[in-house]
Amino acid sequence: MTPSPPPGARALTVWGAAVAAYAIAVLHRSSLGVAGLETASRFGVSASVLASLAVAQLIVYAAFQIPVGVLLDRLGPRRIIAGGAFLMAAGQLVVATATVVPAALLGRMFIGAGDAMTFVCVIRLIPAWFPQRRVPLMTQLTGSIGQLGQVLAAVPLVAVLQGSGWGAAFGGLAAVGLLAAILVVVVVRDAPESGPADPAASLSAPVVAAPAPGPREGVLDGLRAVAREPGAWLGFWVHFLSAFSTNVVVLLWGFSFFVEGQGRSTAEASALLTLNVVAAVVAGPLLGEASARHPERRTRTVLIIAGAIGVAWLVVLVPPGPRPLAVLAIFVVAIAVGGPTSLVGFDVARHCTPAHRLGATTGFVNTGSFVAALSTMLAIGVVLDHVAPGATRDLDAYRKGLAVVAVPWVVGVTGLLVSRRQTWVAHPEVRL
Repeated sequence: MTPSPPPGARALTVWGAAVAAYAIAVLHRSSLGVAGLETASRFGVSASVLASLAVAQLIVYAAFQIPVGVLLDRLGPRRIIAGGAFLMAAGQLVVATATVVPAALLGRMFIGAGDAMTFVCVIRLIPAWFPQRRVPLMTQLTGSIGQLGQVLAAVPLVAVLQGSGWGAAFGGLAAVGLLAAILVVVVVRDAPESGPADPAASLSAPVVAAPAPGPREGVLDGLRAVAREPGAWLGFWVHFLSAFSTNVVVLLWGFSFFVEGQGRSTAEASALLTLNVVAAVVAGPLLGEASARHPERRTRTVLIIAGAIGVAWLVVLVPPGPRPLAVLAIFVVAIAVGGPTSLVGFDVARHCTPAHRLGATTGFVNTGSFVAALSTMLAIGVVLDHVAPGATRDLDAYRKGLAVVAVPWVVGVTGLLVSRRQTWVAHPEVRL
């Protein structure tokens, strides 16, 4: 295979601005996870109500994925990314001033809607600006660099929250979100004026001035076609299985589990969440390059990593006492690798999808881990309230609550194996 030429400065600038917007979206998404203890104190809520704030955000995120994908096929990425950034900034402003749970819930729902408009649009830019050979690597780099938003949540946001209080922390997030929206409007363009970077990328190119290739079809017809496509389901289950664990830990329960359950300081909990990000950043490009070089090993690699994540959960939850810091570090590294692994789902689905349905398919795949995470987070909150009602949660309570993760893990493995076989039958030409 002939190596692709390096991308131009303009392509890197557009991509860099879009990735910055995605990193800030991840910061917005993760902000509740590091503020869980402060949220419970500010609003006087139980574990299940706290979980409902995160779950409502993810329900909106998941529900918006396919509609956003349909709009993406018609409007292009730039306008949707900018609109999402404005919406998340508004949501954080609502959260900053909220004094009752319904207001905070409304703010988190705004954040979920804006977040839903970001990642799928950012990765849609890549085939228009980069040669096809580089698409898997650039997709992984997008996911990895974007996760730096978790570092901003785990370190600076925690510092501001503890030093200056709730209003300053979430008001500052609103200002950062507004800057992200302005950056996208000024810098990002849907495609080069000369067209996609590689003719082969037309399979994934966004709609700009010309209509999408392929037949025009109604929205419902397109959604039915996506639902009938085994390659789309394979991408969904890859995403579902790989990333839900890290989402559960980062978005809500990890910080409080490390502090209340494992007896770690807030600094140690922040360090563990930061390590989670570093591991994802390192693993992403390696997985992207491996996926490009050996596409026939993609789903096998997903299953191996999912097995490692399952073992990591057992090592943390089965022993009755607190785990050493080194073991917790290995745990967060293992689940972190699932984040970039989930992006393999987009790559698989892209090769099974006609261009005029790519946005809807990408949105469908991107619901996977969030559907798993939102149901798991809520179930954990319900179990915690049942085993430790009105009391400080100890390690035994967390062990029982977090045991819920076994259910989506088994469901995800089963779904992946079934859809992989169906995809082999429907698309024998696609290497899985």
